[in-house]
Amino acid sequence: MSFNPMNWHQLCLSSPSTVTVWTIERSDQEHCFKAKSVKLPLEDGSPFNEADALFPQSLPKDPIYGPVLPLQAIAGLVGDEAETFRPKDDLYPLLHPTMHCWTPTNDLYVGSEEGHLLVINGETLKVTVLQKVEKTQPLDVPHLFSPVTMVYQKEGVLASGIDGFVYSLTVKDSSSYKIEDFLEVERPVKHLMFSPSYKMLLIQTDKGSVYIYTFGEEPTLDKVLDACDGKFQAIDFITPGTKHFMTLTLSGEVCVWWLEDCTCASKIYLNTTATTLACSPSSLSAVVGTLDGCVHFLDVREVESPSVVHAAFLSRAPVQHLTYDQRGLYLLVGTSEGNIFVIDAKPTRLFQILGFTEVSKDVLQISTVSLWGTKAVKAMVLSSLPEAERSRLEIFTLPKKLPQGIVNERGRLRDELIHKHLCEVEHTLTSAVLDSQRNQMYGFCHLMPYICSYRLPEKGHGSVCILKPYQKVQSKHYGPGIVHLSSHGLWLITVAKCGILCIRDVHTLETFACCRSHSHQGHGIQSVRISMDGQSILANGKDDGSLVFLKWKRLGGNSVSEITEYCQQLLSSLNSSMEEENNYLRERKLSSELEPESEHTMRQNKLSIDSSQEELVITDSKKEIPWIQQKSQEAIEKEVKLFSQKRKAIKNGIKELAKTVLNMMEENEKVDDIAKLDQGEFCLDLEELERLHDQSGEEVAKIRKDVEMHNLAKRYLATLIKEECWNSMAVKGRALKCFHIPCVVENFPMRARTAEELKELKRVLQQKKIEAECLKLRKEIVEDQSAVTMIKKHHEEEEEEEEEEEEKTVIDTNLPNYLLGSLSTDFGVDTSLLSSQLELHSREEKINQIVLLKDIIYKVKTAFNNEFDAAFKQKEFEVARVTERNVRIKEIILDLDLGEKVWQPEFEDCEKPERTLVVEDSEITAPRHFTTWQRAKAEMIVVRELRRWVRARGSSERRKGLMDMMGGVLEVKKEDILRMVIPQPAFVAKPNALWTEEERKQFRDYEKKVKELNDERDKYRKSLEAELKKLQNFVQESTQNFDKHLKRLFERRVKAEMAVNQEELKINNLIFSLLLDEELNSREMFLNNYLSKKQEEKSQTSEAIRKSREDLDMYKENYDNLLAEDKVLDRSFKQEFSEIPSQQVDVLYKLFKRRPRMQKQKAQSDMASIIPFGEQPGLGKLNKDTFAQLMKAMEELDSVTNMPEGLNPLVWGHFCLTRRAKVENEYKVKQKAAGLMEMTAFLRKRVEDDEKVQQEMEKVCQELILLQEDKVKYQLNLTIQILLKQGQVELENFQQTLQYPDAILINRTIIEDLNSVIRTQGQKKIASMMESKDVHKGIYQIEWDHKKMEMEMEDLNQKAWDIQMLFFSRDRQKYLNEPNYESLIALQIGIMEQTINVLDKYYFCGVSWAQNFQTHKKNVNNCKKLLKRLGKFNNQKDTANYTLSCNLREELVAVSERQDICNAIGSTLTCEKIAKERYKSMMQQQKLTNISKVQAAQISVLQAEVERLRMKTFPALVKM
Repeated sequence: MSFNPMNWHQLCLSSPSTVTVWTIERSDQEHCFKAKSVKLPLEDGSPFNEADALFPQSLPKDPIYGPVLPLQAIAGLVGDEAETFRPKDDLYPLLHPTMHCWTPTNDLYVGSEEGHLLVINGETLKVTVLQKVEKTQPLDVPHLFSPVTMVYQKEGVLASGIDGFVYSLTVKDSSSYKIEDFLEVERPVKHLMFSPSYKMLLIQTDKGSVYIYTFGEEPTLDKVLDACDGKFQAIDFITPGTKHFMTLTLSGEVCVWWLEDCTCASKIYLNTTATTLACSPSSLSAVVGTLDGCVHFLDVREVESPSVVHAAFLSRAPVQHLTYDQRGLYLLVGTSEGNIFVIDAKPTRLFQILGFTEVSKDVLQISTVSLWGTKAVKAMVLSSLPEAERSRLEIFTLPKKLPQGIVNERGRLRDELIHKHLCEVEHTLTSAVLDSQRNQMYGFCHLMPYICSYRLPEKGHGSVCILKPYQKVQSKHYGPGIVHLSSHGLWLITVAKCGILCIRDVHTLETFACCRSHSHQGHGIQSVRISMDGQSILANGKDDGSLVFLKWKRLGGNSVSEITEYCQQLLSSLNSSMEEENNYLRERKLSSELEPESEHTMRQNKLSIDSSQEELVITDSKKEIPWIQQKSQEAIEKEVKLFSQKRKAIKNGIKELAKTVLNMMEENEKVDDIAKLDQGEFCLDLEELERLHDQSGEEVAKIRKDVEMHNLAKRYLATLIKEECWNSMAVKGRALKCFHIPCVVENFPMRARTAEELKELKRVLQQKKIEAECLKLRKEIVEDQSAVTMIKKHHEEEEEEEEEEEEKTVIDTNLPNYLLGSLSTDFGVDTSLLSSQLELHSREEKINQIVLLKDIIYKVKTAFNNEFDAAFKQKEFEVARVTERNVRIKEIILDLDLGEKVWQPEFEDCEKPERTLVVEDSEITAPRHFTTWQRAKAEMIVVRELRRWVRARGSSERRKGLMDMMGGVLEVKKEDILRMVIPQPAFVAKPNALWTEEERKQFRDYEKKVKELNDERDKYRKSLEAELKKLQNFVQESTQNFDKHLKRLFERRVKAEMAVNQEELKINNLIFSLLLDEELNSREMFLNNYLSKKQEEKSQTSEAIRKSREDLDMYKENYDNLLAEDKVLDRSFKQEFSEIPSQQVDVLYKLFKRRPRMQKQKAQSDMASIIPFGEQPGLGKLNKDTFAQLMKAMEELDSVTNMPEGLNPLVWGHFCLTRRAKVENEYKVKQKAAGLMEMTAFLRKRVEDDEKVQQEMEKVCQELILLQEDKVKYQLNLTIQILLKQGQVELENFQQTLQYPDAILINRTIIEDLNSVIRTQGQKKIASMMESKDVHKGIYQIEWDHKKMEMEMEDLNQKAWDIQMLFFSRDRQKYLNEPNYESLIALQIGIMEQTINVLDKYYFCGVSWAQNFQTHKKNVNNCKKLLKRLGKFNNQKDTANYTLSCNLREELVAVSERQDICNAIGSTLTCEKIAKERYKSMMQQQKLTNISKVQAAQISVLQAEVERLRMKTFPALVKM
């Protein structure tokens, strides 16, 4: 959160998901906060244009399926959650802001985790993503930049990332920025802050260290505070605990602190994950345990420079516990594997690993008792037994000097030598310590809030000893706790999850000191340590990351003296040994420093920022193998060397023995079965054999159990599937196949209807029957009333109306039920209870209709299933009949020895699916496993059957005689003729010449019998063939008839499926309409709720406006009063000083109007160039400073030096008071004026908010009106299903629109009647038009006759004129005057013919004229022939041209189609080919056109020539 430095009215809050800008509006003493969220871009920086989800503007309009509603209405949300609802598919990952800062231009710079830098306008909240200007950078420069914190400076931003760098971002323009390295810090920077002068930069790291960067010619970076790396894992005092203590963090940072002021003296980094820490009482050394199983020993003699002197790799398990005994003899190291290592704690012994002992894995605490003067160290290990809900105590004793043989070859301490014994507590403990004075221990109970003491047994028992509480006190803690014993053993310190530290007396366990050092919210205290003198206590928090140092306020009496005396005695006893150990550490450090560097190549010294601290990384080759593994390997090698000869001898003996046994087994294989031994008798180790048998039996039993469980699971799954898919089906799904045609017909699998469905159906049917009865009664009432009214009319009209009604009813009953929308009536289903599709308006009607439609579907399926069952039974009958006939067919084929296969129809699995649930023996491929008793039973059955067969087939004289005499049968059947053979006589083997007459006669009889037998065979064979053909034809005919029936059933199945689909389509439409009704209702409820919410906001805004106006009026009244007082002071000035002369009054009035000049503080130029925001003090501070400066300046004006000459000092004093009051009043007026402007602006904002809410309310009201209109429109415009005959609606291209917003659905008869009326009226109109056409035609005829007569008149006039102007010759006059002119001409013609004949006869005088006449006649005939031939040729050309034009049109169509195909395929070559062919056709057409033009010109020339020649023969009437 941050305020805008340039405008305190703006406040910005940023989180990892949102950025919100708050605007603070003030009206006098009232403040109003308004929040606006910034629309962040997507993760890739692209803008996110989110549409309005509440009132979308671009929803598509669907006229068929109703209005398209917003997602909130579809989800059914009507409350406040609808305003923020977004589906999962509509959620896009946005940028994740990390930090922000303000600019002097009221803009915001925002950094994101994705590395983008945003600029947000403070007024419009418009977001701009700045692009980074890339440049070539070295490889070590990080490319990913995710700002954690940012501060603004001139022309850019300073930002820090997670890599420990501080970057300078320079914004060039409003679209890009350049990034440069500014500063490198050792740790990731968490916070940045400029000083008010912008000369220093405060830097805080993630671990809490603080640096100050000072700008200047030589910038400097100084560390102000050095913090630890993470929370403390362990703490301990450095012996004796009066000056220093040590801390350990998880990352391996070890710190030494001064106890006096709690400042860090030094640090050392181990560069490994550390777990625990302990300080040695016998030397100035400490030990650190790590997660990888190592322990590091530190030299802390010089607290400013601690160092690692030794490291040991114990095991690969993490080190969890480190405990020194009180005298510092031994170090006990506990690991997570349950191993307790014992290490010599003295540096002079080089921290030797003495051995280890095994305990339970879950070790909670290690406690020791090592009193001065004793020769042993007693240790106790506490571990938990969660399964038994108990705690285990393992106690052992370590002598001061370990004797020889206490450790075995593998490094393990012998339990009998360390007197190890076990004890258990009946309840769980979280912590336990040994009492140093008495043989008892103290424990902190886990589940019970008690601290108990337990008496330990004097001697170890062979069995586990159960301990019971000896003393029990309530702990007054909650949660798991820890107990710790002081050095002198008289104080018991208890801490727990509650964070309270209590110090108790070990004798009474009563608390005598208590302190709350940590909070329970941080899970209390993790560990506690007390110094040797008991004056200091350290408590480490578990999750709060704090370390508390406690000192006594007051402590007196025996408590102080006892622990002080014990501390002095212990230190005095340890003084000599401590000096010796410390001197050894000093010498070891000096020797290690003098060693050449070649011996320390595996050690690397890494300097930290503080040169006094060293970071040592030790990599020893011994760490590769832990100590416990080394000891195990050494023991194994030693055993191998010790027993190598014995092993060789044993191996050789075993080899010889195995050889002997193999020879015996080979000899055993060669002997007889009676003398042969079993394989098991050659086993030498019977116990091992028995063990192997038992082991294999257990494995077999385990495998058998697993297989049985697996099979049981499979059977259970199969039972579930069978129950769900088979047993629950009232009608099982099956199929029927044809015998000869690949046609399959399936039935409808159906479940049994539930009781709820039947109950609902019964309710709907009863309701429909009631409605039908009500409708019937209403019709009867209406008919009765109409009958009473119709009595008054004439009987004839009544009869005519009844006849018309009967005709109408007959017509109505004969109408097709096309509005039913399905073919369910074809299956005999009653649809009379269905409501009309045009009447389904209410929700209840639609639900009832759905129930009835489901019942119709059920009935249709049932009807078809009945037909299917009948067909199935018919097929069973046909198969049985075919099987029966196949028996005879097989006999005939066998008798005829045809070798044909008989066709045997069988049912397949799809026809009888119940066979799939039964596993046949033939389907099992694995061999069957028989038990011993099953095998014995099978053998007995085989023996019994064999005996019965032998007994049945025993010797019988009757059977033998029958076989010898008649072939084993008593009667020869007709079927045996084909197999009957007449034996040949015995003499046939002799030659024919040797036969006697009797033999010859017998042979003739034999041949006769053979011939008769063959004739009988042929007759019988033909009869069998005829019977076979008849049976086969009968089978073929019966199966074909069934196939035809099944084809009809298939068509019926298709029709039933059509009916079912049609009903389901109607159900889906109804369900969709119900769903849309719910969506519309949800949308309406949401809009109503949203409107009520806006009305509440409107009332709130109206109340705010009213209150603001009242406050403004009151404030304005106060302002007016103050302004009036100011004017009164100005006007009453001369009246107050009326006693003094007027000249002095004028002078005083000028001084009264005079005001002191305020000196503005001018900022220095260098400061102005550095500080980006300038000096922006707060408004209240500015007013106070200004008023104080004004009053200070007024004091200067009120001094006596400024008093006019000759003025009374009393008058001057009164004048100064009056002027000061005037100045104060003017200052108040200015403040009131500023406040008035602020309140006016506040009122204006409230009015704008009110207008905005009003606009939103109007928008919601308009949306409600539109929604209600859509709702009513949709409820009236129903979606119905209509059956259309195939072929009634035929469309070539289905391109017409499906939107008919103005269409209505009416009865077809209305359209047909209307069409008939239109047709009649059209015919009448055509008749009238024909009449008018005839009239007009007569008018035109008359006009044409009139014009014709006028033209004839003109023609006659012209002829008369021509006649008048005609030249009359004598011949014409003779023609006109001679009545017998024709006879005269005929006479003349005859004379001329005679003359021509004479001339022909005597052509000597007229040869030339005759030749000319014949030539002319011949030319005329030639011209006529040529003209006729040219006409024929012209007709041929016209026909050819017409054919060419038709072909051209077809070619153009083909070319266009080819062009479209080529354009679609994109073939360039095809296009070029088509273009060439088109060009050739065009050239040919052009050529033909030119030829036709030339021929037309020639024809015109010839016609002109013909006309000219014809005109030559006509007489010329030339005007004389």
